[in-house]
Amino acid sequence: MGSSPHVKFLMMVSRLVVDNFFGVFAVAVAAAVVGRAWLIRPEEILDQMLTLPRVYVFLAVILAAALEKMRRMRRLRDVYLVEYGCFRPKPCYRTPFATCLEHAHLMPYLVDEESVAFAMRLLERSGLGEETCVPDAYHYMPPDRSLKASRDEAELVMFAAVDDVFAKTAVIKPADIDVLIVNCSIFTPVPVFADMVVNKYKLRSDVKIMNLSGMGCSAGLVSVGLARKILQVAPAGTRVLIVSTEILSSQYYVGTERAMLLPNCLFRMGAAAMILSNSPSEARFRLRRVVRTVTAARDADYRCVFQEEDDKGNTGIRLSKDLATTAGYALKNNIAAFGPLVLPATEQLLVALSLLKRRLLRGRAKVRLYRPDFRTAFEHICIHAGGRGVIDEVQDGLGLSDDDVEASRMTLHRFGNTSSSSVLYELAYLEAKGRMKKDDRVWMISFGAGFDCNSVSWECVKPAGDADGPWAECIARYPVQLPEIDKDIRTTLASTVKVWGNEFRR
Repeated sequence: MGSSPHVKFLMMVSRLVVDNFFGVFAVAVAAAVVGRAWLIRPEEILDQMLTLPRVYVFLAVILAAALEKMRRMRRLRDVYLVEYGCFRPKPCYRTPFATCLEHAHLMPYLVDEESVAFAMRLLERSGLGEETCVPDAYHYMPPDRSLKASRDEAELVMFAAVDDVFAKTAVIKPADIDVLIVNCSIFTPVPVFADMVVNKYKLRSDVKIMNLSGMGCSAGLVSVGLARKILQVAPAGTRVLIVSTEILSSQYYVGTERAMLLPNCLFRMGAAAMILSNSPSEARFRLRRVVRTVTAARDADYRCVFQEEDDKGNTGIRLSKDLATTAGYALKNNIAAFGPLVLPATEQLLVALSLLKRRLLRGRAKVRLYRPDFRTAFEHICIHAGGRGVIDEVQDGLGLSDDDVEASRMTLHRFGNTSSSSVLYELAYLEAKGRMKKDDRVWMISFGAGFDCNSVSWECVKPAGDADGPWAECIARYPVQLPEIDKDIRTTLASTVKVWGNEFRR
């Protein structure tokens, strides 16, 4: 039964008062001060100021200037996203399901029939479409897992993303980059990816470079957090180039263990690049909050996503049966730290009241915790497109609508799981659809090996002019209707946040 108009009006008024309590209080105090000062004539105020000793006035001016100087020195600089770009694969890299099935049957000595059937069932229910792409190495039988193939893939996807971001920022050239951060989880050649970018774009000899590896799908937002720390204390006008990718060529698993077959089914080629700065000039987004939660101190979490060899010596990524519990624990802790920073006061008050009620009624009644509405804090939410189950369970846990998770689902359908770059493909989807407006707030969520969970929030400063990006030539076809899957299958494909979602629903 819906609430009456009077109840809705009272809720709206209470929300405005609570969320703006300090503002209302300040206005009331200012009004009282003005009311008292109104009784004093301007001539009396001027006479009192003129009677003060000049040394007092001089000291007051010096003290005010010193306090302002100290405030400016202690205040950390704001960080901005100037522009971003994504790799857009050509149709020749496309791998429809029929191609996957045919290739699997051409490798009977590597993968048995039962494993092929399992992988195909998983693929068909994964939420991926027929246009996702894999590198050249995957189109060979058997796949080319050589170092050269991996280097070729890295140069293809990374350089395309960097070219795209520089093409969008005509005022920023490679020589203007002060810091370079590149992340790729598994493949780490020598020289590293950062050196490859420096060599390709002839960056300055004094550029600061960092190469991150082993952090899984969360590495893109980890890089944003690292860039933020640098830019907050760097000289004004400092620019950071971040490149996020995952290289597949050398990581194709050719064994038969089901726990290690999942990456073959979900991961696809992709990369994204972004330029961050501590100057608002030409900025498109302002970075608001960054919260990272790491649970690697727990042994089960540390081994939850683990690269190792199977009993036949085939290297792959093993997913633990405790993956749901591990990620649920990390995400719940991340939300606990992130929520108070972004939620309006009314939502925080409702959470606090429900916690208090549960504590007071412990043992006497079952109290359901209030689930905060994050849509009061954000207009857009980008959930890492790690799989259909990931998106389903985050949607259920946060109480989001289908529209709220559309960008994540469509990114998974069109591009697959592109690891650390997926949230930028989702941001590009929102902009290509024309949904991003000035002052809109965006929440990005990612998680990866370790185990860790990351939340990053942005505020739109200037929507994109030409926003098609990686969605050019296909955005008009989206959103598409995804086939339904029954509850048992969905449980089998359950995401890493299931436990956290269940906690909120209790």
